Amino acid sequence: MKVRQDAWSHEDDVLLAETVLKHIREGSTQLQAFEEVGDELNRTSAACGFRWNAVVRQRFIKQIAEAKKERKQRKRAMSFSYYTQRKPLWAPPAAQPLMNAVSSYNPEQPASSSSLSLDAVIQYLQTLSDQTNSKEVEEENQALIKTNLELINRNRELEIEIQKLKQDSSIIEEDYQSLIQIMNRARRMAILEDEESLSNASFKMDKNGNLEKLAK
Repeated sequence: MKVRQDAWSHEDDVLLAETVLKHIREGSTQLQAFEEVGDELNRTSAACGFRWNAVVRQRFIKQIAEAKKERKQRKRAMSFSYYTQRKPLWAPPAAQPLMNAVSSYNPEQPASSSSLSLDAVIQYLQTLSDQTNSKEVEEENQALIKTNLELINRNRELEIEIQKLKQDSSIIEEDYQSLIQIMNRARRMAILEDEESLSNASFKMDKNGNLEKLAK
């Protein structure tokens, strides 16, 4: 069970940032990055996700943008290479113009007669970009949802602990008040006994004018 609760060091933040950026560039999810860092630092993935979103993320805005750009370029290159080498059984409707152009492309023909137009390539790459962005947003939302659920559960546990501490404190306060009352009663009884003893005592005056108590 991961129970580490000490403060995050600069090295921990750097490790978290480097791991998240690596997963972004490789097309992985941030949740997987949080779990990897959690295993490395003996922390929960929720703690890593909270640290990333609350503190570290703001320091690496530029690096995040560059990592996402690199991931898009890599996916575009891989997708374009795949479709130029193999004709799949099915392709999205938006990609059909490019697929048709690729299948009929002949590098020996003049550029003007080739059906592989720049507009078709741009249209296809734009479609891939939109699909990639939608997937990224969905993955980030899923990671945030899981992180929020774990934080909510942790807050509930802390609320239960706080309530128990309040109850224990109330019991201690009641015991303290009862002890004070017992001590006050004992003090009053001692004062009354002293007063009663003095009222029943007999005194006489010595030759110097001092009073002294007579034994009964």
